[in-house]
Amino acid sequence: MNDHRPFAVIIGMPGAGKTRVGREAAKMLGLDFADSDYRIEREIGMTIPEYFKEYGEPAFRETEADVIANLLDSFDGLLALGGGAPMTESTRHKLAEYVESGGRLVYLEADKREAMQRAARAGGRPMLDGDANERWKSLYEQRDPVFRDIANMHVHTHGSTPRNAARKLSNMINERIIHITGSGIEPYDVCIGEGALNQLPEALGEGVLRVALIHTTPVQRHSDQARALLRQAGYEVYDIVIPDAEKGKTIEVANGVWARLGQEGFTRSDAIVGLGGGAATDLAGFVAATWMRGIRYVNCPTSLLAMVDASTGGKTGINTEEGKNLVGSFYTPAAVLADLRTLKTLPQDIFIEGLGEVAKSGFIRDTKILDILQEHAEELRDFNGDDFLGSPLEDVVAELIERTVRVKAYHVSSDLREAGLREFLNYGHTLAHAIEKLEHFRWRHGNAVAVGCVYAAELSHILGHIDLETVDLHRSIFSSLGLPISWDGGTWDEVLALMHKDKKARGNTLRFIILDAVGKPMHLVDPPMDALEEAFARIRG
Repeated sequence: MNDHRPFAVIIGMPGAGKTRVGREAAKMLGLDFADSDYRIEREIGMTIPEYFKEYGEPAFRETEADVIANLLDSFDGLLALGGGAPMTESTRHKLAEYVESGGRLVYLEADKREAMQRAARAGGRPMLDGDANERWKSLYEQRDPVFRDIANMHVHTHGSTPRNAARKLSNMINERIIHITGSGIEPYDVCIGEGALNQLPEALGEGVLRVALIHTTPVQRHSDQARALLRQAGYEVYDIVIPDAEKGKTIEVANGVWARLGQEGFTRSDAIVGLGGGAATDLAGFVAATWMRGIRYVNCPTSLLAMVDASTGGKTGINTEEGKNLVGSFYTPAAVLADLRTLKTLPQDIFIEGLGEVAKSGFIRDTKILDILQEHAEELRDFNGDDFLGSPLEDVVAELIERTVRVKAYHVSSDLREAGLREFLNYGHTLAHAIEKLEHFRWRHGNAVAVGCVYAAELSHILGHIDLETVDLHRSIFSSLGLPISWDGGTWDEVLALMHKDKKARGNTLRFIILDAVGKPMHLVDPPMDALEEAFARIRG
């Protein structure tokens, strides 16, 4: 990969503000800024209008393509391109290579009327000679489909001041993006960063008229923002408030949502947005999967747990009296927008619970996660939303979310429907689900997973797969983060009965995920009953 390439490249229509907004965003990011048009004028020794007049557009486009190709290979700051640059085939090819290698190509979308007026006022644009407004509209019709096709980021600046637009741009190009793909999966992106929610209209796309915004009361501030974004983009928005946490994941709640969708006339071309914690995104996904056999939906997780677990991977579901997530479907979202700003309002205990799933991912695959957790355990345990944004901890958390999502993406892209490899993600979950059920869901999922992972580690040790030091590592990491490592509720017989109802069980045969070493999970089929009971005794407080 070329180390000398732009941090991001901005494209857009004349008057979109590429230079002004780009220059301001570069200052915010501490980057150099370059405008390809200015570089071209320096190269040709005259203004672009003069060059157009003397040599014509074909000669200009050839020079433009050469200058941009050089910048894409040598400039490492924020680069803005002239309005028509991506329409040249060679430039479009270079931009495609840039995107494929992980580059950020941003389509800066201003309000059409605002952009037209700015472009006409500025003058000096050969492509707008004559009736500037009519020429602008004609160019928009040609260029907009191309820009949408090649860009992998979109920033809407409708009604924003240049500084606010620059803040949107800087937030977006700082985002971490994980592309989820694989057999049987409609590709989608998980976007992690401040301001990720701003991409909601782009994620829903065109052709959608009605949007059901499914959320819980505690996330009202974030649902207000999502609603405003959707209405500004022209969607009809229908608020559907569901109970918080696991109380929102029932057939009664789902039935109420289905009824509302029917009353409002939702069709297969409409969409659902799930905004909230893991339970809310699970319920929203399940409703989307079942309404008219599947409609488009976007997940907007607002808790750490939802960002690293429930919102990604395509598993949707509800709880029943018999157990957790026994009714559900595999149905992938159109996008997952993990806006770090939502963590600012997260209570400390709910943030910490999410670290249970983060640590689990470290134990089953990405051991670097465990190193980060150990190094920053105190700051993570003392999480304070008021001080979070802009602090060094924000970068730590963003990296942990990205790494955890990549672990999930690895397993999901190879095994969407949990036929084998994906089951490794259930490390610690067999006991965890039993704990949640016996505690009537008063225990949060991440806390139960922490205890479940210690149980699985004890079982791995009893059966000779890992040493005692690895078991102690489990206890040390979870406890240092403020997560529980023991549980006193329920009896062994009650737990065993629930384990037989676990999704991994096959008939009367119990199946577990254990470790053969840190980072190396394995399947365990029909383990000795005395080993299971002994491991259970070891996690009793």
